[in-house]
Amino acid sequence: MKIKKIKIENYRLLKRFSIDLEEIMSLVIGKNNTGKTSLLTVINSFLNGSDKSRFSFDDFNIDFKNELRALIEGDIPQQEDYKSVGIKLKLLIEYNEDDNLANLSRVMMDLDPENKFIVLGFEYHLAYESLERIKQKYAEFQANEIAKLGKDENYRQRDIFYFLKVYQGEFFKSSRKSIEYNRIDEIENDDNFIDLDLEKISTKDIISFKFISAKRSVTNKENDKTLSGQTSEIYNETEKTDEQNEKIEQFKEELISTDYALSEIYETLFEDVVEKVRLFGGIKSDDSTIKIESSLQHRELLSGNTTVMYKHNDTTLPEYNNGLGYMNLISMIFQIEILIQEFKKSKDEKPADINLLFIEEPEAHTHPQMQYVFIKNIKSLLDQGIVREDGDNRKLQTVITTHSSHIVSESNFDDVKYLKKEDENNVIAKNLIDLKNEYEIDSPQYQFLKQYLTISRAEIFFADKAILIEGDTERILIPTLMKKLDKDEERRFIALGQKDPELPLSSQNISIIEVGAYSQIFEKFIEFIGIKSLIITDLDTVGDDAKKCRVAVGTNYSNDALKLFFNNATLNQLKGFTIDDKKISKNEETWQSDSHGNLCVVYQTEENDVTARSFEDAFIQINREFITGKKDDFRGLKNRDFFDVEANDSYKLAEECVRKKTHFALDILFHTDEEFTNWVIPLYIKEGLLWLK
Repeated sequence: MKIKKIKIENYRLLKRFSIDLEEIMSLVIGKNNTGKTSLLTVINSFLNGSDKSRFSFDDFNIDFKNELRALIEGDIPQQEDYKSVGIKLKLLIEYNEDDNLANLSRVMMDLDPENKFIVLGFEYHLAYESLERIKQKYAEFQANEIAKLGKDENYRQRDIFYFLKVYQGEFFKSSRKSIEYNRIDEIENDDNFIDLDLEKISTKDIISFKFISAKRSVTNKENDKTLSGQTSEIYNETEKTDEQNEKIEQFKEELISTDYALSEIYETLFEDVVEKVRLFGGIKSDDSTIKIESSLQHRELLSGNTTVMYKHNDTTLPEYNNGLGYMNLISMIFQIEILIQEFKKSKDEKPADINLLFIEEPEAHTHPQMQYVFIKNIKSLLDQGIVREDGDNRKLQTVITTHSSHIVSESNFDDVKYLKKEDENNVIAKNLIDLKNEYEIDSPQYQFLKQYLTISRAEIFFADKAILIEGDTERILIPTLMKKLDKDEERRFIALGQKDPELPLSSQNISIIEVGAYSQIFEKFIEFIGIKSLIITDLDTVGDDAKKCRVAVGTNYSNDALKLFFNNATLNQLKGFTIDDKKISKNEETWQSDSHGNLCVVYQTEENDVTARSFEDAFIQINREFITGKKDDFRGLKNRDFFDVEANDSYKLAEECVRKKTHFALDILFHTDEEFTNWVIPLYIKEGLLWLK
């Protein structure tokens, strides 16, 4: 049994939101302010919150606030035409023949053996009778405001949003339902439901929800004993659930003995969790490890009698002597252990059918290597599920949210859910596995994309914009080209007596991705994530013999990306395109020129009556004087005297004088002055960067 889908309406940025969950772990990623924390809080508010403190007016989606205003200020609709409005949560639960349906049977809407879905609905809503009352209350409020204004012309009249912020709690009420589900059309019938409140049916036995917040209390201040306190919680929960009875009995018998004897027992009692810390920390055998020692302080015999110490060689040190990142990782593993014990419940209780754990930003305070190790091992830990000694074992379904490209890079591509803003007031969730449907079945392009993104370039998921480049030369130079453009633009606006209205490129959240000659493979991915993207590539002209040549004598080009994005345009057409022609968007299966497009593909363009074939060709063509003056110091050059022969054009110099492209790029950086004024950016790159800015 599992939650297959979560739907949310009108909660903060989650206006019309839907996300699919995987059976074991779902990794939810996205930029800041895309609703990851909101997903956690709305589920927790409905499943664990109290009616009185459940939601405030600030939790309403902005568009919904305006819809609510129109509803209250407008004519009241007929009751049969009215559907209650508010914050809504729907959990689509899927079960199979092997599941125990004792709890679900009370909320089943039909007995169709093919329909193995249940929809639990939770609402914080304005019912029709409440709409009538709130309209009357608002009319009284308006009259009172007008009266106050009549007495004091300087009185600042309060609006309907102020009214709702104060009074909405009197009119919005919570409700729980089991809603009919049409498995064929995969939609809910909201008009046909079981009122769980009226029938006094609890959902606690169906679903249990717990979470580990990003706001964790771990510090490495002296006398802080967060970890030690957590070991007491693990002890208490273990005793409460009657697990590991033999160890507990032994513990109680020896409790009044020495700390030394108790510490030996702790070593057994906490063996599993200490091993998990060792596994997740990825530490060497001679590195710091943790051990649990007894500290019978104040005779607190049943709790508070454990201390986490770090064992380093033959010395033990208190927990706060270790790094904050390592402490955070240990704390998180301890918290998972505590929550798993809570999911198990006591011997006389049954665990819930579905146990949902939410872990928020596990990367907090941890370095990249530790993040790699965590995500590599967490799935195996979660896969163990809720294991009880009486044999009543349940699965553990987990959602992890993260901003870490390191965690994404080590995750299963199929587990990733990508959140992105569709507009200012709505977020959507996309399954990365759905990209497979955009490619042909078993497409090597999809396999390449899947491998490439999860190994080395996952930071693109958290960027506002992206630059896709071919190779090492561009990777080395692009950050400097961006800084130079910022400097050039700053000087230009100062000369005009104006201020640049745009944020500098170097201050924007831009991901630079090296894709080699495969930018065309990223076509569907660029469309999928929907961020503004710049592709910088080479014209790559060839002659009739299909061999590389100068653009002036070329008859064709070999760049597959240009063929794809410009629909097999001829070489002459490419040479004639302006920067506006290079801004494109996709119309069904074809990329077309679009001045408002989210993608721009730039390549060498005519400069000083010459069109270059490659970056080196373009750079030398417009910066020959800069290079000639320093050619003896350019380690990436050979045949340096070629620069002294005026007849040697930039194509020949690029082909016969550049020893190694990366060395040439580093030479440019090394000899750049502090103000970036002693060379210029090739026009095609400048145009692309200005568009991106």
